[in-house]
Amino acid sequence: MAKIYYEKDADISPLKGKTIAIVGYGNQGQAQAKNLRDSGCNVIIGSIKDASYDQAKKDGFEVYDIAEAAKKADIIHILIPDEYQADTYKKSIEPELKGGKTLCFSHGFNIHFKQIVPPKDVDLIMIAPKSPGAMLRHMYERGSGTPGLLAVEQNASGEAKKIALAMCKGVGLARIGVVETTFKEEVETDLFGEQSVLVGGVSELMIAGFETLVAAGYQPEIAYFECINELKLIVDLVYEHGIEGMMKAVSNTAEYGGRTRGKWLIDERARETMKKMLDEIKSGKFAKEWVDESKAKLPNLSKMREEAKKHQVENVGRELRKWAGIEK
Repeated sequence: MAKIYYEKDADISPLKGKTIAIVGYGNQGQAQAKNLRDSGCNVIIGSIKDASYDQAKKDGFEVYDIAEAAKKADIIHILIPDEYQADTYKKSIEPELKGGKTLCFSHGFNIHFKQIVPPKDVDLIMIAPKSPGAMLRHMYERGSGTPGLLAVEQNASGEAKKIALAMCKGVGLARIGVVETTFKEEVETDLFGEQSVLVGGVSELMIAGFETLVAAGYQPEIAYFECINELKLIVDLVYEHGIEGMMKAVSNTAEYGGRTRGKWLIDERARETMKKMLDEIKSGKFAKEWVDESKAKLPNLSKMREEAKKHQVENVGRELRKWAGIEK
């Protein structure tokens, strides 16, 4: 059984008298910084001089270049995108990472795949909200929170877990519950979920369904509604009631068709492919591929983005969203 921590298990006092530097002021950076500040913590921002730097100043934070923020901080919480973390760490954070400090992440990619190797005399922790930053902030302001994960990779001080729990409490995760994990488990399951289901699998399934109906002569608009637009309704039902709750909510016809035909698609071949995807994640093959792609300035990703923009499904979807008043 998973170990889950709640408000009663976390004490924010380990953060008192400490300076927390949030490195990066994007979606997660803004939410976590504001929540920690509203929880009584001393928060500064480390950022390059771009729009996020200006926004952090506008929001009332003391903002420094990343090296200066790392120098001032007791806890350095890195919230910039994965592909920028290693270079930023090497140039701006590592020189200021003295013994006794805490290095914190919300995703384990660079630590687990050894793009970043911190010294042994610092605490190394992770606190990972299981929601986008905007939702994290919204729920905190409502007096609630979102679920999250915590992990301790290095416990140099002997207090790393207490610091991690305090960070979870300050961000608002402990209000709902924080599951204890490891950097390895978090990053491998996260990458697998993105690739096999949430981003890769679902997107390709929607497009394949759309293309099948259009190729058979059905109107693209109808195909979009049936294979893409209505997915939100199904996901909402699963989110609120689970898979079986969703099955109870749809028609008997839909349930029977889904239960009998769904396995035609997700058969043993699909499951073997999922295992291969997971093997490439665990072996580090995907990580190396992504690091090389990032260093090369995203040539393959840029090409795929341009090709995807031209697909019929994008044009049809855009027009239907405008027609429905969802998109301007």
